[in-house]
Amino acid sequence: MSAASFRFHGELQRFLTRERRGVPLAHEYARAATLKQAIESLGVPHTEVGRLTVNGVAATLARTVRENDVVDAFPHEPGRAPFEEPLSFIADAHMGGLARMLRMLGFDTIYDNVLQDAAIVARAAAERRVVLTRDRELLKCRDVLRGCYVHALKPEAQVREVAQRYGIAAHMHPFTLCLHCNLPLEPADLHAICERVPERIRSAYSRFVHCRGCDRVFWEGSHWDRMRSVLAATLDVPLSDMR
Repeated sequence: MSAASFRFHGELQRFLTRERRGVPLAHEYARAATLKQAIESLGVPHTEVGRLTVNGVAATLARTVRENDVVDAFPHEPGRAPFEEPLSFIADAHMGGLARMLRMLGFDTIYDNVLQDAAIVARAAAERRVVLTRDRELLKCRDVLRGCYVHALKPEAQVREVAQRYGIAAHMHPFTLCLHCNLPLEPADLHAICERVPERIRSAYSRFVHCRGCDRVFWEGSHWDRMRSVLAATLDVPLSDMR
């Protein structure tokens, strides 16, 4: 066994019990244990660690824990969490509201409340998506390379949390995806939708979009204005950015 001391900083302390926060944690580990294994055994998913130092020197999660190591783990700096371009997500069964808001912002977000953990992990790996969840055990899976533990419970607070972590305001394309199908919206042929849209709507609006997945037609009505206002307030950006 090897004995090492761990110090968790910032929001990483939220994964610890109250009596273990803000103090060095001495623990024993098998000699072959990596920092990833040691940190996760203390309750912190590896996806939440942004920077590591051991004895004051930068280290990676793959480093082996050694006798008398002093390990400092820091959270991701705002806007610096790793992701693959283009930024895309996969949300677990409890993240439906967050998934909908991310789709409003134009982020490809897979959500299906019947997806099991194994399917989420496999798809995230294959498509290089960020896993969004409140299940820390899911994030501890070694095949989850990019993930985010969402602390907040309400969708607006959740999207603020994700926005701060990934700097999503710089990557968003609002109202370009179908909220139901997650597919790109396309300009609608006015002649094709003539019988599907009330005459009063056709005369009030000039731009319509269509989803080829669910065959819905959308226009920039009062509901669209409300969504724009909510998103702008949530991300603290000008309303003009929500176009």
